[in-house]
Amino acid sequence: MNIDELLQKTLNSDELPTLPTVASELITLTSKEETTLDDIAQLVSQDISLSSKILKVSNSEFYSFPQQISSINQAVSILGTNAVRSLVLSFSFLSLKNREDESRFDFKKFWEKSLASAVGAKLILEKIKGADTDEIFIAGLLQNLGELILARTFPGKYSTKLATVEGGQQDSKEGEEWLLMANHSFIGAEVAKNWGFPEVLILPIQYHHNPEKCSCRNGKIQSTVNAVYLSDLLVNIFYSDKPETYHRQFNEEAKKLLDLNSKDIESILEEMHSKVQEAGSYFNLKIKSSKSVQEILQEANIRLSLLNLDYDQINKQLVQAKIHLEEMTKELEEKNRILNNLANIDGLTGVYNHRYFQNALDQEISRAIRQKSDLSLLLIDIDHFKSFNDTYGHQVGDFVLIEFAKTLKKHIRRYDILARYGGEEFAIILPETSSEDALVVSEKLRSAIEEYAFREKAAEYHVTASFGQACNNPASDSDFSKNTFISQADQALYAAKDKGRNCVVSFVP
Repeated sequence: MNIDELLQKTLNSDELPTLPTVASELITLTSKEETTLDDIAQLVSQDISLSSKILKVSNSEFYSFPQQISSINQAVSILGTNAVRSLVLSFSFLSLKNREDESRFDFKKFWEKSLASAVGAKLILEKIKGADTDEIFIAGLLQNLGELILARTFPGKYSTKLATVEGGQQDSKEGEEWLLMANHSFIGAEVAKNWGFPEVLILPIQYHHNPEKCSCRNGKIQSTVNAVYLSDLLVNIFYSDKPETYHRQFNEEAKKLLDLNSKDIESILEEMHSKVQEAGSYFNLKIKSSKSVQEILQEANIRLSLLNLDYDQINKQLVQAKIHLEEMTKELEEKNRILNNLANIDGLTGVYNHRYFQNALDQEISRAIRQKSDLSLLLIDIDHFKSFNDTYGHQVGDFVLIEFAKTLKKHIRRYDILARYGGEEFAIILPETSSEDALVVSEKLRSAIEEYAFREKAAEYHVTASFGQACNNPASDSDFSKNTFISQADQALYAAKDKGRNCVVSFVP
């Protein structure tokens, strides 16, 4: 049987997995240029169970959107066509039923490793500035689709292949080609083409073992192929008996293929096991608690050192290693918790800090461009705060800053983003808000601050604030930039101070 005959037999097999109706229709729909977001939302909404799963993931830390997404129309609008298609396909494949047979193929382990590959690919590509991450999750999930297809359509031969691999006689790819004339990369890519998958999903399946052979001229798709290849190395750290080998290879290839620096690589390795655990809960796949990369490598080093020890030394070393690992795990958990708070939250006021503000503004600008919507920004400065501190002391000043932030937060929407910009200055991002509406919000906040009595014990204090407001539609402004946008709000704030403070000024070009 030659390759063409093998492919035809695979495509015509009754055991070839079939896509659920919504997934199949969505692939067809998204391939048409005239398709609208409403068309996609209407199709997905037909499957109530699938819709609820998508909303669950959309509102999870998987995306970390600041606002609540309450409908499929809103999810499609915010996530975009490709991201929604990726979620639909992910849930569709993860819900495929396993066939009951005597095959050696472990379907449960296959989906567990596939989910880990998807998470790893997403973590990797998110480190690349300007990369298209909408479909990286499904690309990572389906990179070994060919293995599933071969196991389903040729269970007997594939079991023989697995036996030769487990016996150490051949590697997986050689075993497939020896028995079936083709490997799983080729079969997976051809079946994906038959299903009508886009190129951004076909190429990672085809070249996930050999990214250098992918001659794609689209740089973003090539980055996706490279990330999927690296995710396979990353997963092998967790699932192979040679984690140190794959760890070294992952470090070298990540620098060579995607120019990742040591800090990015370390971040990926630290987050991987916990992100896989989270993804399992999002996609209804039970994942056993896994060890961190650091623990896996430590245990691998211990195993190597034990080869030269006698029985008593082995027991002693194992006990010491276990105690040390437990202590390190507790210490790492505590440090991660502290770092997470330090990274995003202002220590005094409890609202977001300047770093989070910059990242959130980038996200909201990208969303405003996709939705072609207005975006408003407020910069707020407490009037004469230096004099206030000099008069009442810094402890009272800190109390006022805390209460000031609470008052602002109380009068804005749940999905508006409040951050301490620096010192006595605060910033508020108002998504999907016109200049007129932003002025109304600003005046409401200004009035609330002016009327608020800052009471501490028997003392009562009053402050006012100046507001600078800027609004733009990033999609329609060819000269738009984040720094210019912030500068416009800043200019409006200075104008408010020049007018005598305790007022709102909108930036006018």
